[in-house]
Amino acid sequence: MTNRTAQLQRATSESSIELTLDLDGTGASDIRTSVPFYDHLLTAFAKHSLTDLTVRASGDTDIDVHHTVEDVAIVLGQAIKKALGDKAGISRYGDALVPLDEALVQAVVDISGRPYLVHGGEPAGFELHLIGGHFTGSMVRHVFEAIAFNAGLTVHVTVVGGRDPHHIAEAEFKAFARAFRQAKAFDPLVSGIPSTKGAL
Repeated sequence: MTNRTAQLQRATSESSIELTLDLDGTGASDIRTSVPFYDHLLTAFAKHSLTDLTVRASGDTDIDVHHTVEDVAIVLGQAIKKALGDKAGISRYGDALVPLDEALVQAVVDISGRPYLVHGGEPAGFELHLIGGHFTGSMVRHVFEAIAFNAGLTVHVTVVGGRDPHHIAEAEFKAFARAFRQAKAFDPLVSGIPSTKGAL
């Protein structure tokens, strides 16, 4: 079994990112994106997916957090794809139903090689809410889009219920993390690539 790790850098006129991950870690993280609530969400992702994750990011947050948040998600997706390698022996599928107080979110992940996101159920106005005074609710979906499309994942995230925007966003990331944890895990009953096509 090879090490499923990746180390990537990305620099544009809008942001600069350095990211390392280990898919077979313990959930340790050191996240500094310059966007505090995003640090909180990525820390939860690392913890609940058992992915060791280090992120250093800076960007034009004086304009908006959008560029930095999106670019970190792009690099995270690319790192996941690189670390997964040929995907031999993995479970491939994962699903989770995660509560956070009044919020409840279901996430399903297929490490399919086919990027697709189905996302819904957030209450009206969620996308306009400033969580922590700086992180717009609309960025949650945008992060999942960037990860799914750059990692080659099929992802379904459904908010079953919730009232508090902080709880809803955090439950979404925790549910995604738990589903991804199952999908990336090695299955001792799987021999080779878990696909009738022979490739993912």
